[in-house]
Order: sequence, then C-alpha cells, then structure tokens
Amino acid sequence: MLLKVKSLNFVAGRPVAIINRKTAKKLSVYVGERIRLKNSTESVAVVDIARGLLKENEIALSQEIMDEMKIAEGYAIEISAAPRPESTKYILEKLDGKPLSYEKIFSITHDIVRNALTEAEIAYFVSGVYLNGMSEKETVDLTKAMVDTGKRMYVKNSVDKHSIGGIPGNRTTPILVSICSAAGLTMPKTSSRAITSAAGTADVMECFSRVEFSIPEIKKIIKKVNACLVWGGALNLAPADDKIIQVERILGLDPEVQLLASILSKKISVGAKYVLIDIPYGKTAKVSRSKGMLLAKKFEKIGTMLGLRIRTILTDGSQPIGNGIGPVLEARDVYSVLIRRSDRPLDLENKAILLAGEILEMTQKAKKGEGKKLALSILDSRKALDQFKRIVEAQGGTLRNIESKLKPEKMTHQVLAKKSGTISEIDNRKIAFIAFSAGCPADKDSGIYLNYHNGCKVKKGDVLMTIYAETREKLEFAKKACEQSYPILIK
Repeated sequence: MLLKVKSLNFVAGRPVAIINRKTAKKLSVYVGERIRLKNSTESVAVVDIARGLLKENEIALSQEIMDEMKIAEGYAIEISAAPRPESTKYILEKLDGKPLSYEKIFSITHDIVRNALTEAEIAYFVSGVYLNGMSEKETVDLTKAMVDTGKRMYVKNSVDKHSIGGIPGNRTTPILVSICSAAGLTMPKTSSRAITSAAGTADVMECFSRVEFSIPEIKKIIKKVNACLVWGGALNLAPADDKIIQVERILGLDPEVQLLASILSKKISVGAKYVLIDIPYGKTAKVSRSKGMLLAKKFEKIGTMLGLRIRTILTDGSQPIGNGIGPVLEARDVYSVLIRRSDRPLDLENKAILLAGEILEMTQKAKKGEGKKLALSILDSRKALDQFKRIVEAQGGTLRNIESKLKPEKMTHQVLAKKSGTISEIDNRKIAFIAFSAGCPADKDSGIYLNYHNGCKVKKGDVLMTIYAETREKLEFAKKACEQSYPILIK
C-alpha cells in the first residue's frame, strides 16, 4: 500500500507511524502493532491510529523515523503489516527461565536496534532477565551482542573509567581524565547526560565546551590532545543498551546483568584496554558495601572474560561528593580543583586523585602505591589544568573568563539548620530529587550548593545549603520538596 507522508512535527522517542482508521482496517493492524515502511531504505514502526486527523492515503511519522529514513512531507512511502519477529520466541524462553545462546541474544538485540520490537516486548525481555537472571556466558554474550549491533570507535590501548552512579555531585571524570592524559595516557571518555538526576558528565562539560561530535571528529580531538570528554548518546555505540535503559526507567527495574553488559559494552565499543569501575556504596547509594563487593567480583570476572584489563574500586557513597549539585555548580567544583583554589571541595579532589592513582598504577605509569602521589603532583603543577584547557579548546570551548560564566541562578532559597549539632547523614536520593525539582539538569544554572558534609558541626540557623532555580515557581517546587523530604540529619 502506497501512502503520502504528512508532517505533524511530533517527537515520540521511538519510531511511530499514525495511520487512518480505515487504512488500519485494510491492513488488519491494531494500535501497538508493527508496520514495515519502505522507500529507498526500510524500517519498522509502531502503529497508532487516528480518526479524522489523516486521510486514507496519508501517514504521519514521528521525527525519529523521518530522520532515519531521510524523508519529508509529501514523500510517497510503501507500507505493509510487519510479522512478529522470531526474537519474540526467544524472549518467551527467557521468561520461562531458559538459557539463551549467543545467536538468540543477538537476534533480540538486533531487533531492538532496528525497532522491530515494541516497548512491551522489550519490557518482557527486561522482566525475564530481572526474574531469572543470566549465566556468566549469557552476560558475556549479551555484552558482545550489544557491541556487535552498534558502531565502534576503536582507539588503541586506551583507558576508560566508569561509575555505577547514584551519588549527587561526584564529578571526578573531567579531573581524572585531565590528570591521566597529562601523564601520557589516551582517554576517549564518552559520557552520558542526566535524565532523572541533577547532572551527567556531558551536562557539566557542556558548561565548558561542545560535547556533541561525530566519531571522525572525536578521533581528530583524541589525536590532537590524547583525550576527549564528549556525549556518547549520538554515537550509536551499543545502541541496544540505550533502548533497553529507556524501558527499564519506565519499569523502575535495573537488572544487575544489564548493568554489567551496559557498562562493559560501551567500554569495548571505544576500544578500551584498561577499565576502572567505581562502585560507590552506602545507605542511600545504589548498593550496600556487601552488594558492592559482589558486584565488583562480577565486573572483574566478566570483564576479564571479555578481554579487558579491569579493576574495581569501592568508594564511600554515604553522601554527595563535592559542594555543587547541578551542571554549572558541579562545573565550578571541577574548575576550582583544577585551578587549585583555596575553597575547592577537598572530598572531590581526594576522590579524583584516588581514582586517577588507580589508573596510573594499573597502566604502569606509576609503581604500586605511588599512583596517588603522581596524580597529586600533576594537579599541583597545574599540568592537569593545562591539559583540561587543551581538551576544552579542542572541543570548541575556552576557559577565558570562565568563572564569570559559571554563575548559578539568582533566584535562591537558603536551608537553615533547625538545631545545633553534628551532621550525621545527607540523603543522596533526597538531595538529587530537590535539585531535579529546582530544574536540573535542563536548567544548567539551577541546583544546590552544600556548605557542610557529614561530621561537620553546625549551629542553629547556619546555612546548610542553598537552592538555585530559574523561576519563582521552580524555586517554590524545590522548597516544597525539601520541606517534605528533609535531606540533612543533625544529631
């Protein structure tokens, strides 16, 4: 059946095709089922059905599929009902607790990438993995399949680092990449943007420079300065992982197998030889210390099976790291550590030195036990600052007058201590929620500045933290979130 494309200018987050009710009846397709689209290329879209919006000979496509197929309004496109993919049988097998071969796992990931599976079918796969787990072999095969169904950005003998997340602030990556690449290591760091948290590394780096580049452009940056700090979302590295994560967020699930495959597939896709995994643990972190230790062993075993030289490190995740939470405020923390300001957040600096030291030792740039000393000397000599400046400039930015640019919003609310005592707990999840309520990460200048951390003594009326927001409405929303779930405990 040949239909004419009508533009409705809508973004669905996935390939969606809207057709007339009578057209759907002729094709015998229903809402949520698939149709195949064909012009010079071929794709699959999920069907939605409209009454009165479109004529029988018209079809409306989400922007995602119009971009993918390079079509515009008025184009004629052939459509037909798409049969259910073979991979749905393998998803049912996983729901039944059966082990899957590489071929079956590849079939599932391949169909996820080409949008042949609906969100509901992907959700069944995620649920099957969550309920029944995967063997070590299946986990290795899932990781390989994620790599094999995406692009690669091979950088020989490169080094990478990843945190499992869950800790507000914690913006060590720009600092340690600057330290390690200043020491002669190659670090092609592709990072994420935040969705439900206050900031991702890419959001913070965007305060200094561009972060969106093509793979050829990134390779030029790396050749020039031996490192990069870019957004990995548009590079199509292990794209099945990105689509699975979207469904996991809807379901509120985070299967451990998926966490392992997600992180390791991205590292393999950039050609990493050495990988350091940071596992923060704590009461309001993603994992407890005992679970963190088990996860570390799994990372090391699966990573080794995949040919990586991998090291894990458990770090204190009992509270936010650094003073700033939110893109601009975290960028200020990063810059203050690099420029060696007297009021820099020492907890952020110490963690960056710890992680950089581990990398320098595992790559034999430093002897065992000497990594932290070398990392600190690179920071103190300002070689790390010079290297960060080169990275920023290679990515189209500048540090000229940067401190005047890194200013938070003027709309503020101070949270005062209700009594005197010692801070015994700062809830990571509550802090992240308040920052998100204030407008993070979309409003880069919004967020939270913490004046105190665990163990600090405070007096009644002291300013514990300041909330920054773009509008009065968002500030009120953040204030209400803070009042309902007070994040700082004083004893």
